[in-house]
Amino acid sequence: MSDVKPRLILEKIKLYFNSPEAIIITGMRRTGKTTLLNFLYNQIHSRNKIFIDFENPLNRRYFEEKDYERIKKNLEFLGINFNEKPYIFCDEIQFVKNFPSVAKYFIDHYKVKFFLTGSASFYLKNLFIESLAGRKYIFELYPLTFREFLIFKGVNLKIPEKIEDVTSSIFEAVSSLYEEYILFGGFPGVVLKTSLKEKKKALEEIFTSFFQLEVVQLGDFRKNDIVRDLILLLMQRVGSRLDIQKLSRELSISRATLTNYLSFLEGTYFIKTIRPFSRGKDIEIRKMPKLYVIDSGIANHFARLDIGVLFENSVFQNLAVNGETINYYKRKSGGEIDFILNGEKAYEVKINPHQSDIKKLKELSKTLNLKEYKIVSKSYSSLDGVIYGFML
Repeated sequence: MSDVKPRLILEKIKLYFNSPEAIIITGMRRTGKTTLLNFLYNQIHSRNKIFIDFENPLNRRYFEEKDYERIKKNLEFLGINFNEKPYIFCDEIQFVKNFPSVAKYFIDHYKVKFFLTGSASFYLKNLFIESLAGRKYIFELYPLTFREFLIFKGVNLKIPEKIEDVTSSIFEAVSSLYEEYILFGGFPGVVLKTSLKEKKKALEEIFTSFFQLEVVQLGDFRKNDIVRDLILLLMQRVGSRLDIQKLSRELSISRATLTNYLSFLEGTYFIKTIRPFSRGKDIEIRKMPKLYVIDSGIANHFARLDIGVLFENSVFQNLAVNGETINYYKRKSGGEIDFILNGEKAYEVKINPHQSDIKKLKELSKTLNLKEYKIVSKSYSSLDGVIYGFML
């Protein structure tokens, strides 16, 4: 599989190759989980390994025995030797209902090293919290970061680490690629398409797949059309604060039902919400969360958003992959900061920043005792305190 391109998350996963715990890769559909699982399979230099795809109903049967020792016989039939370290790779584990308890049994009794993928954290987290307590590491796979996007495009550009090293010619060379990334996003299947028509078709298919396999099959909601309408409304509100009361009125559903839908959409990775930054937790809970979509390409295709909003969503995508705590800040008087990372770094997103923007951000950051602050610019800028979106 020499054409398979490695993901940045691979370096984090490699740290746990030799640990006894199961490695679970989750994330939204079409982010490349199966491809990554195949890549990991080839990284394990042992013959005592097997790859099982649970999307195939016949493969599920091997794991549906009530007596787990019979599952052991099935695995031996498939070539696994339990007298030496076994490596078992399973794709789309949500299709096998009792899988967590099976995995626990084989980890505890036969020291099996599992590498697993599943499409929805909403399902996985509920299912795995107790069943595999202390026996798992969960890794979340997101659409490509911009640096991964360049690798997938086969573009050999080294993005400078320092702003002073980004000359106007370097900026121009990266700018058109970054524009494509903002407009069409980071789903691998979209990035690898070469024509606009193919990219748009791929985005349509990703949304259809998500809706049919997550919302309709997994969500089991009584009114799928309301969930669809909610998704479309949410995409139009990217970068905005969520007014639950207003949304529930628009959709003619209760606040409790809406909250359940939002929780599902976030759990299945379609949306992400961030809470306001506050030094006091009680204040934070009362304020509205701010909304982003998992991929700027999806948002652009279905909601036709302003470039500034898409740029902000794209910046969020690249910040979110590192698993850091992200908040936003907004004063009643109007002062705001788009993103605060780990209560330490402030990022304000601007298409074309001015000196006054840097001054305001500096003052707000000092008030909040933040250690660092930067304006994230889409345009070329000679101002101090600016970085570019493609550097994140």
